Amino acid sequence: MITLYGMSSSGNCYKLQLLMAQLRREYDWQEVDITRGENLSPEFLTMNDRGKVPVLKLEDGRTMSESNAILNYLAQGTRLLPEEPWARAKTLQWMFFEQYSHEPYIAVARFIRLFLPEDHPRRGTLDSLKAYGDEALAAMERHLARLPWFGGEHYTIADIALFAYTHVAEDGGFDLGGYPHIEHWIKRVRQQPYFVPMRGAQA
Repeated sequence: MITLYGMSSSGNCYKLQLLMAQLRREYDWQEVDITRGENLSPEFLTMNDRGKVPVLKLEDGRTMSESNAILNYLAQGTRLLPEEPWARAKTLQWMFFEQYSHEPYIAVARFIRLFLPEDHPRRGTLDSLKAYGDEALAAMERHLARLPWFGGEHYTIADIALFAYTHVAEDGGFDLGGYPHIEHWIKRVRQQPYFVPMRGAQA
């Protein structure tokens, strides 16, 4: 059985919990509290030199980090990762977008607002993070006005990757009310078979 190490309130870790639930695959979950520095223990650093969650550990001891790389690996051969080259590349396109143009702003703003004290200097970056995060949401809104899913016509791991932090974007100060196509997409994701909610997130 594979083992996943992560913090359940992290969107990057939730991606994997959602994927595994929808694939109906069993796994061992090991909770790692990054707020207490558990990700910096010598044992954890042997699995990921960067000390980041999530981490996938296979039965033979091999490990992998980076949430979207793990999604891609675990979804091989399933309906959630297209086999046709163009459809697969378009799915990966949105996963790269999520890590480069979406997560660094929406997820980081959420982290600052939820986990850092009111007087923390990083709160001074929230206005900038919101501006860039809104740009990402606007791009998603334009896409969803044309197609139902980020992989195209079908639900894929691109939707899982983007759903993780988008559906809790209000935690970071973003108002999703101005993005009706995103709101409808969030509802469609929640209606997918074997959907599981993120721990602590509002339904």
